[in-house]
Amino acid sequence: MNLKKQIFEGEGVKLDFKKTITSCEKIARTMVSFANNLGGRLLIGVADDGSIKGVKSEDEERYMITRAAHVFARPALEPVFEEVYVDDKLVLIVDIPQGDLKPHYALADDGKWWVYVRVKDKSVLASKVIVDVLKRSSQDTGVLIEYSSKEKSLLEYLENTPRITVKEYCDLVKVGRRAAQRILVNMILSGLIKVHTSEREEYYTAA
Repeated sequence: MNLKKQIFEGEGVKLDFKKTITSCEKIARTMVSFANNLGGRLLIGVADDGSIKGVKSEDEERYMITRAAHVFARPALEPVFEEVYVDDKLVLIVDIPQGDLKPHYALADDGKWWVYVRVKDKSVLASKVIVDVLKRSSQDTGVLIEYSSKEKSLLEYLENTPRITVKEYCDLVKVGRRAAQRILVNMILSGLIKVHTSEREEYYTAA
């Protein structure tokens, strides 16, 4: 494993730098977002700009991460630790495997549990549609799509227009938001459409 090369490539969907762990709530969000995606890696002792600062107390960092994984994440996570010296400085590597029991929730300051997903190098609050997709994708039950005019209208719309939002779909087929979300979840799980999310918006395209 070439750690310097990883650091040079920068933070992303599966990699996050932390100079130090200051909050169980914050690090739980990052770990949960990794578990809800394809897994990811934390590099503790590395600043946001990629400079290697080193870990002062690996025991304290391990304690904070383990506490966040077991107390501030639900279902609990099992981080895998490794210590590596880079330029005589200790970097604590923390691998977070992809979750088997999605969605994973993180406990917030307000005492509520929220689902987060990884978008580029950020941990973003998941929408209702993504939460439902995560729930259903971790179950073994298949998806039976009954093609009504509402599903056909969406696929026809996406043949001519590159993307659509939940609100635009509600307006298109004249249904409420909850009904629209159910249809979108089924079509995502069936591989007919894709969901794209960011900090500011969420939209759907043809698969």
